[in-house]
Amino acid sequence: MNILMVAPEQIPVPGNGSVEISMLAIAKQLAVNHRVTLISRKARNLPRVSRMGNLTIVRVSSGSSSKYIASVLHYLKGRRYDLIQVDNRPHYMAKIKAAFPHTPVTLFLHSLTFVKPTTKVNESLSRADLIIANSDSLKANLAARFPRHAGKLRKVHLGVDTARFSPASGAGYSGTFRVLFAGRVIPRKGVPVLIRAISRVRKEYGPVSLTVVGGGKPGYLRELKRLARAKGVPVIFTGKVPHRSIHRKFQQADLFACPSQEHEAFGLVNVEAMASGLPVVASNIGGIGEIVKHGSNGYLVDAYRNSEEHAKWILKLARDRELTARMSRQARKDAVEKFGWKQTAKKLMGIYRQFGS
Repeated sequence: MNILMVAPEQIPVPGNGSVEISMLAIAKQLAVNHRVTLISRKARNLPRVSRMGNLTIVRVSSGSSSKYIASVLHYLKGRRYDLIQVDNRPHYMAKIKAAFPHTPVTLFLHSLTFVKPTTKVNESLSRADLIIANSDSLKANLAARFPRHAGKLRKVHLGVDTARFSPASGAGYSGTFRVLFAGRVIPRKGVPVLIRAISRVRKEYGPVSLTVVGGGKPGYLRELKRLARAKGVPVIFTGKVPHRSIHRKFQQADLFACPSQEHEAFGLVNVEAMASGLPVVASNIGGIGEIVKHGSNGYLVDAYRNSEEHAKWILKLARDRELTARMSRQARKDAVEKFGWKQTAKKLMGIYRQFGS
């Protein structure tokens, strides 16, 4: 097949955004057996066109949503594809379908952010031939918001590069139990809840450290640092770390914490942590429970707004090195068996082939 994939306008491919990370990984897998073109935004440090075997990345002018989709449509004029996938932008998908009325056009959604229940979104979704959700939770939410489109919905879990995200070799336990958070440092991600939880664990256990990987606004970061000092928690704030090297941060931790306070459609960082051999303590919200299995590869926190509940499970793992090691092995096994990008691409192509037949 000759497949076109259209990325959002905000971050170039390759890039640090979870949508862009996912799109490039899926495109590389699809390109093993198909011809794939991925359109992304232009960036100063990247060429206008990159070729990797059967995969071609084309970067067009952006600057605004309207300019980007105009640039995409200009590039597509006169070209033909067997299938077009647009990620996370229903209005782009609708405009591309209008330009390619006889070509299957699908929408791959990674979150609820761009699908507010409005008339305009509903009209755009009506143009999609299929809508792919990255979790059962997202699929259920979409079906509830847009019941007339429920029949178009399919689920495909995202994945992880299990070769790069792998357990650390060599040095074992350092004497300090090392907890890692990675993600955008914004209120909905729950870092204050985690700092309070670590404070409780330190009082009962002893040496526990926290590393927070990710960027945030200076004012909010100052608030978090004040809270950490007040609670006596040693926190390293690394700022943004390029995705190409972030696997090293996972390899330096003993446990991954995901204290999200609002719906997470999938939670890519959790599978990256699991592939790295880290048990996960995470809020039981959205699609996280489809990845983290309570008591097997980590623990799910039902009362996720309560720092004591997060502390309970972190403390359990800090105190029991055998349990941590057992969960570490299970986390790695689950990531390799269920969440490799090869599995993601295979499931996606299975849906597309069935749909096209």
